[in-house]
Amino acid sequence: METIDELKNRWNAPTPPFFKKLRNIGLMVAGVGAALMTAPVTLPAILVQVAGYLVTAGAVITSISQITLPHEPEEE
Repeated sequence: METIDELKNRWNAPTPPFFKKLRNIGLMVAGVGAALMTAPVTLPAILVQVAGYLVTAGAVITSISQITLPHEPEEE
């Protein structure tokens, strides 16, 4: 149960600027992959396969970037 609470706290915490940019890049990558997969024209199979990988990679980058926290120095 503590793990779920920690994930909720991380998800709602402010995201560091670098990871905001990385999150946006991940969203763009996933969007390009989704656009290729749903194109109304017939595409070569390898291109559709690469589009699936783009969607997966974009989703992973986005979700990992969202749960990062800013680095706070430990107090001694």
